[in-house]
Amino acid sequence: MADNTASAAENARLSPGDTAPGFTLTADDGTEVSLSNYAGKRVLVYFYPRANTPGCTTQACDFRDESALFNDAGIAVVGISPDKPEKLAKFREDHGLNFTLLSDPSKETMAQWGAFGEKKNYGKVVQGVIRSTVLVGPDGAVENAWYNVRAKGHVGRVLRDVNSGG
Repeated sequence: MADNTASAAENARLSPGDTAPGFTLTADDGTEVSLSNYAGKRVLVYFYPRANTPGCTTQACDFRDESALFNDAGIAVVGISPDKPEKLAKFREDHGLNFTLLSDPSKETMAQWGAFGEKKNYGKVVQGVIRSTVLVGPDGAVENAWYNVRAKGHVGRVLRDVNSGG
């Protein structure tokens, strides 16, 4: 059965040209946010395992620190984790995050985007959030996707790819 789960996660990975799956999730401020809120705009959706942990904090703060470059490129940033909205609100406040954080406690959206499934964690195969980032274009099509990324240095790589047209 584990092999089927891995295959399902692999199959769910998005590629350039795919239509991004829609979602409606609760934000850190309690409002409902849908992918359709970003129709006509570019949006970078990134998935992370847990707020206020070292890797996730590094990644979130890197997105915060580079927000002007994303804004200049016309890209909104949205982070999604399984954390409750209250925990996300604290995460935002603790680190001065300037982008939307969404809660996916069922991990259903993560699975649809290929960001939940089997992964290696300290040498063991486990089910969990696969640190991933997907750039969605104004038409709702995937422009680029990065899976199994490391928190440190990832935001710089995304910016390089975006600036090079990749």
